[in-house]
Amino acid sequence: MIIDLNGKHTESRDALIDVADRGFTLGDGIFETIRVRDGKPDRFTAHMTRMRYGAKILGIPMPTTSSGVESRLTRIVEANNLKNAVVRITLSHGPAPRGLLPPDVAAPTFVITASPLPKTAPSVKAILAIKVRRNEFSASSRIKSLSYVDNVIARREAAEYGADDALILNTQGRLAESTVSNLFLMIKGALLTPPVSDGALPGVMRADLISHFRAEEKPLVVDDLAKAEEAFLTNALGVRALIAVADQPIGDGEPGPTTQMLATQL
Repeated sequence: MIIDLNGKHTESRDALIDVADRGFTLGDGIFETIRVRDGKPDRFTAHMTRMRYGAKILGIPMPTTSSGVESRLTRIVEANNLKNAVVRITLSHGPAPRGLLPPDVAAPTFVITASPLPKTAPSVKAILAIKVRRNEFSASSRIKSLSYVDNVIARREAAEYGADDALILNTQGRLAESTVSNLFLMIKGALLTPPVSDGALPGVMRADLISHFRAEEKPLVVDDLAKAEEAFLTNALGVRALIAVADQPIGDGEPGPTTQMLATQL
């Protein structure tokens, strides 16, 4: 795989990142996952807006403009002979001495990778994560932080149970999202999703559903899962039907009509 490391193309196996990089030592960084179809990145402006917000929260200077990122993204997709791809953009605070405070002058590490776009993901059976909770009061719940350890723990918990994913509750016991996706429930004909204030990541696909498909932000609790006619999960790669949680079917246990429609349109 050819990657872009700080503006230079290199084979991934030859890429060198300083072991003192704060992304490695502290998880001090952010990332974006972007779907590319026919060589065009989906929702690129929304991704860059969120990335710049995250960089501001962490105090990391962006190394280039949005147009510069798009140009570099396009070149790395082409360098890997791809038209349909998953691109990951990773930005860390860069190498620094020991300690929590970043250096006065940062030297960020900026990496762009591209891999083939996977086929449409199958329907999901999930559990409710027990080992972790989403801290809805933390600024980190609103950015795509490199500190993904809670999500990893929850996903491992799901795998141990034989499930595909885990739904994460916040500190108040309300639904926040899954390990890698936003959550949507259809209840009495209304399309509902947990608000950012409850720990839901402000996903770019989520924003489209709120803007163009009249999805509503509303606090959701575990009991709402039993009330839903259908449910689905969204992230930058698309829509996946959520058909069961903790062995309890959602609706009739099959992808619902709204889910199927949105999966073809988004």
